[in-house]
Amino acid sequence: MSHTFTQLTYHAVFSTKERVNLITAELCPRLYPYIANIINNGMGQMRNMGGTPNHLHILFDLHQSMAVADAIRDIKSVSSGWVHDTFPRAKDFGWQEGYGAFSVSASAIPRVASYIQSQEKHHRRRSFEEEFVAFLDKHGIEYDPRYLWK
Repeated sequence: MSHTFTQLTYHAVFSTKERVNLITAELCPRLYPYIANIINNGMGQMRNMGGTPNHLHILFDLHQSMAVADAIRDIKSVSSGWVHDTFPRAKDFGWQEGYGAFSVSASAIPRVASYIQSQEKHHRRRSFEEEFVAFLDKHGIEYDPRYLWK
């Protein structure tokens, strides 16, 4: 076959450092478009983004030449640097070390996008920690609860 055809859609989830509410009302409307630009400029294509003041969900298509670990590392490091440069008072801003990344089939993209858009409503009933553990369980990912939040 002379061409490469892929459909690599991911739902990435990661929190701010120590899950502190660092994504402020001032920061959020500029941070989300900035992260979308990181993704759209050679990494893949942004589909949807949402979250709360302490974590972020990103639904995106990843170019076949890029590893998901490299993509998320770049998203987090570049956006964190931008926050520090653009918002000098946000010197404590940072992302957690780890992340969750879950593959999304084409048929599930609309459902995942809707879930991401309803984060504020969703988190009235469930904490980020409860949500993240539910994702790990749903996807059959083993973890040791003693080390999950360190």
